[in-house]
Amino acid sequence: MRWFLCLLLAGAGPITAQPTNKPILHGTKWVAITGKPLAATAGAKIFEQGGNAVDATCAMLGAACTMWDSLGWGGETQALIYNPKEGRVIGVNALGVAPSGATVRFFRDKKMPIPPEYGPLAALTPGTPGGLMVMLAEFGTMSLAQVLAPSIAMADGYAIEQAAADNMEKARHRLARWPYSRRLFLPHLDEGDPEKRAAPHAGEVFRQADLAATLRKLVATERDALAAGKDRKAAIMAAYDRFYRGDIAEEIVRSTREQGGLFELDDLDRWRVKLEEPATTTYKGIEVCKLRHWTQGPVLLQALNLIEHVDLRPMGYNSTRYIHALYQVMNLAFADRDFYYGDPEFPPDEPMRGLLSKDYARSRFETIDWERNDPWARPGDPYPFQGGENPFAELLEKWTPVPPTVRRPPTGERLSAMTHDEAFHAGTTSIQAADANGWVVSVTPSGAWLPAVIAGTTGVGLSQRMQSFVFERGMNPYNVVAPGKQPRVTLSPSIALKDGMPFLAFSVQGGDSQDQNLLQFFLNVVEFGMNVQQAAEAANIESFQMQSSFGDHKSEPGRIVVRQDVPPWVRADLAKMGYRVETAPRTSGPITAILIDRARGAFQGAASDYGEDYGIAW
Repeated sequence: MRWFLCLLLAGAGPITAQPTNKPILHGTKWVAITGKPLAATAGAKIFEQGGNAVDATCAMLGAACTMWDSLGWGGETQALIYNPKEGRVIGVNALGVAPSGATVRFFRDKKMPIPPEYGPLAALTPGTPGGLMVMLAEFGTMSLAQVLAPSIAMADGYAIEQAAADNMEKARHRLARWPYSRRLFLPHLDEGDPEKRAAPHAGEVFRQADLAATLRKLVATERDALAAGKDRKAAIMAAYDRFYRGDIAEEIVRSTREQGGLFELDDLDRWRVKLEEPATTTYKGIEVCKLRHWTQGPVLLQALNLIEHVDLRPMGYNSTRYIHALYQVMNLAFADRDFYYGDPEFPPDEPMRGLLSKDYARSRFETIDWERNDPWARPGDPYPFQGGENPFAELLEKWTPVPPTVRRPPTGERLSAMTHDEAFHAGTTSIQAADANGWVVSVTPSGAWLPAVIAGTTGVGLSQRMQSFVFERGMNPYNVVAPGKQPRVTLSPSIALKDGMPFLAFSVQGGDSQDQNLLQFFLNVVEFGMNVQQAAEAANIESFQMQSSFGDHKSEPGRIVVRQDVPPWVRADLAKMGYRVETAPRTSGPITAILIDRARGAFQGAASDYGEDYGIAW
């Protein structure tokens, strides 16, 4: 009887009548979804002007950066684009790199036990401006002037929303250290009255004159290039050159070095946006595409390869057995992520062919203990599954989730400015767009969240992504900081295909929780018959057993968060299996998604009820 009640209350089988807090979006022409209503409106405006899904994505990206929706203009952009003209998915790698001088020795000499979380030394080279311009030039139809028009209007002044205004106030003491940040974010700062609010108030018109001037410089460069006879693509790339090699680059470098950073002009000049083939696997005939292993994206593919060996539906949604299966599969996939993922441009090559092998997944699956949590789940050795030998076998043998030098800070010293949970969920946003001509886009941009260092008179906030590197080879020999190197990031857009055609576009913000939520979202749709809004709001679980990608890189084996309506007997059973169970009112993360319903010739869009994510469809 208890087993039956568990299935009933936890929602076993196709959950076709599950109510949702937000309505599902329906459209036939286009869908635009992102982290803020105003940013989604920017995408809708571009669609209404005749732009395609890439054009709308670029407008939403620019608007979200201008609104400081957990990111800014100097951050990084990661995207997957289905190109209907070529019938394939293309990856966009617009993640910056560590600047010249960013070595382990440099940071060790500064007595830093972990990479810096904030400030000018935490910054990678800006990636988002280049990512936006390359996506627009290669796959869009509009001019830079058109897609940046909403961003410029907002930079001139928009009524700031509560969340961003309060984040500025919360970070006031850190922002006040950096002169350009203080001037922008703390317009009411009164040194004589520390109790007075320094940040803008909700609804106050927030103006970013320097950023508006920078965006207008890009548009003017494009306009001059068009007037000189260059085509649309070449004109956009002229603006790209001005940002990364011209006066804008010079001011970014000057001001960053003034504030203690390491940027040199060559760092921006040498950096390039990369267009890549995605990593893929199949789950019951559905092809799932992720970015390569400079992100954590392939961890979802590994988890699907593992969970494919489990008959999930008879277990019942969020039953003890189902939750245990998810947690153990994630233990194995994330342990591999923690040791093997890194920048593909730096040798040796990461063993991705072995990691994504179905045979490797079966061998890992056979190690699962179905009675208890394994708190010491370790990375496997995928090299035999691609005909090679592990170059770091000795490090693998000694691997623990966090090495002793990181685990034990000096007495009284706090390693991370963020709490572990803040670091684990470190913010970003997500963007989904699709149109009737077949373009489908999934983006997880991030970086330059508050508190951000502003790069002088550019108005551009700098990234904090340096913290995703490690110093210890024993933690991950592929992800040790070095000049010109990309850190392994959590950012993880997704596109799934059925019969070679787009089926789902989905992503979520939230640091290390991203591919946990995306795994469950995908299974909610494919295995449990939920529509996309139900799947986006559903009761997920969250593991903290993997290594955090931020802050102190801590691991908390056995810690699990379930939604508060998961039955008490399920929680009790999990506790008996070695889990430390916590509850939360929402556990899905702010998922955004689009389902392409080919049978009806329509789109279904979803923006979860977790945060301020918002969608518009037509």
